Amino acid sequence: MFTLDEDERAIRDTAREFADEFLAPNALEWDEKKHFPVDVLRKAGPLGLGGIYVGEEFGGSGLRRLDAVRIFEQLSTGCPAVAAYISIHNMATWMIDAYGSEEQRARWLPGMTSMELLGSYALTEPGVGSDAAALSTKAVRDGDDYILNGAKQFISGAGANDVYVMMVRTGEDGARGISALIIPADTPGLSVGPNEKKMGWNAQPTRQVILEDARVPVANRLGEEGDGFRIAMNGLNGGRLNIAACSMGGAQAALDKTVPYLTERQAFGKPLVRNQALQFELADMRTELEAARTLLWRAAAALDADAPDKVELCAMAKRFATDVGFEVANKALQMHGGYGYLAEYGLEKIVRDLRVHQILEGTNEIMRVVVARSVVGAA
Repeated sequence: MFTLDEDERAIRDTAREFADEFLAPNALEWDEKKHFPVDVLRKAGPLGLGGIYVGEEFGGSGLRRLDAVRIFEQLSTGCPAVAAYISIHNMATWMIDAYGSEEQRARWLPGMTSMELLGSYALTEPGVGSDAAALSTKAVRDGDDYILNGAKQFISGAGANDVYVMMVRTGEDGARGISALIIPADTPGLSVGPNEKKMGWNAQPTRQVILEDARVPVANRLGEEGDGFRIAMNGLNGGRLNIAACSMGGAQAALDKTVPYLTERQAFGKPLVRNQALQFELADMRTELEAARTLLWRAAAALDADAPDKVELCAMAKRFATDVGFEVANKALQMHGGYGYLAEYGLEKIVRDLRVHQILEGTNEIMRVVVARSVVGAA
C-alpha cells in the first residue's frame, strides 16, 4: 500500500500535472471572481477524472478507491474547491454505475465520465442537516412519473450542472421511505436559487435546488423504492475519503509554501527556518499529515475490499484528515505572519477552502457518532 508501483506513480503524477498546469495558475483568480471553470473540467474528462472508480464499459477508469484518494490529494494541491467538485461529480457518477439499470448506465455514464455532463449529489435540505433520514422533499407517484415538491440546500454545482442524483421521499417517514432519482437539470419545475456567498469554495457554485411540481419518470429511479438512503450512505463512504484527500492536498500545498518562505525571511539576524520553535512546528505538521494520509489509505483499502469495518474507517479518516488538514494549513498561514493573510500568497484561500471539509459529507461530530457506535457495539 505504501510503496507505489509504476502504474500507481503514473496515475498520481498525471493528476499532479493536471493540477499544476490547469488549476494552480488560476486558483486565486477563480476564487476572487467566483468563477466555476467548466472549460477546465471538460479537460479533466479525457484523463479519466470524470469516472475514476466507474467501470470501463461506459468510459470509466475502473480504478480503486485507493487510487482515487491519491488522485484527489494531487488535484487539491492546485485548488481544493475545484478538486472537491470533481469528487462530488464522481460520487454521483459512481452511484449511477453501481445502482443503475443497464439502460440508465448507458444513457448517463458516457456523458458523465467524459465530463460533458456535470453531475451533483443532492441530499441535504434547508431544515434537515445531519438528520438526513428526516428529509421531506416529496415524490408522489403519478402513472409512469413522480411529481416532486420540495427543496435541497447546499448543492455543489447547482445551476451549472446537467444532472442531479437526488434523494426524495416516496414512502413512510424515516430512512426506509427514501428513494434515489436521476434528475436532469433542465426538468420543468426545477429551479435554483442564487449562488451562496461563502467563506471558501468560491470556485464552485453552491445553490438551493427548488422543485415545484417537477415531473420525473419512474424509469429514472435508482434501484427500488426505499433504497435511496442506503444508496446515499454508500455514496458518502467514498465521498468522505475523497474530501479527506482534498484536505491532505491543500494542507500539503500550504506546507510546501512555508519552508521556502521561512528560508528566505530574515528575523533577528537569521532566517526564520533556523528558529527551533518553528522547526518543531514544521516537524509536527509533517508528522500529522503523514499520519492522516496513512489512515486515509488504510480506509480506502478497506472500502475497496468491502471490509466489515469500512464505514467506521471512512468516518475516522474523514474526521482525522479534515481536522489535520485545516490545522496544518492554519499553522502555515500563521508562520507567514501578515503575509499569510494576503490573498496573493495563497495561504488564506487554502484555509478558507479547507474549513468546510470539517462540515460537509457528514460533520466531524457525526463522524464521531459513527465511530462511537462501532466502539460501543463492540463493547
